[in-house]
Amino acid sequence: MKLFYKPGACPLASHIILHEVGAAFEVEEVDTDAGVTKSGKDYKEINNKGYVPALELETGEVLTEGASILQYIAAQYPEKGLVPEAGTVATARLQEYLNYTSAELHKAFGPLFSGSATDEEKQAAIVNVGTKFDYLNDLFGDGRTYLLGDQFSVADAYMFVVSNWSNFVGVELARWPNVAAFVARVAKRSSSQAAMRAEGLLG
Repeated sequence: MKLFYKPGACPLASHIILHEVGAAFEVEEVDTDAGVTKSGKDYKEINNKGYVPALELETGEVLTEGASILQYIAAQYPEKGLVPEAGTVATARLQEYLNYTSAELHKAFGPLFSGSATDEEKQAAIVNVGTKFDYLNDLFGDGRTYLLGDQFSVADAYMFVVSNWSNFVGVELARWPNVAAFVARVAKRSSSQAAMRAEGLLG
């Protein structure tokens, strides 16, 4: 498998899960602004959506959309327990948290990484991100270790990556201590450390 990524962006979640399962894989960085891969390929020939992540399988098929890629990887290694049994409430919860991260938290950060957003739009985005963290802080207020309880899942990898963006946009996670503790827990996992180091995010 080959994961196409941009350092620190949402593909980091898939990168973490690839390490978590011990998969054999390659990675290739993408300059999404220029639309080219590190090796000089036209990225739109790989993923015509133009954004990351994309996962190229051994068959040559290419999967896109982070939540889909995360669940695919985990399904190849059921013994790792990164997704619950299909058809259970736990699986519905997993998809609930993946969707929340994608549609709400991830989207809320958008203006903070946009070169065209005004100061007013960025301030509004900071407030919006805060409301998403309010929900998560309450969620973790019941003492759970991870989103589904004690078991680490693909939803945690995605939630960690997006929540950690707060460090790059001036949003202080200390306001949400339960979220901060969750981010710190996931950051300490060896899979997270390996993926972040590979993407140049750690020394």
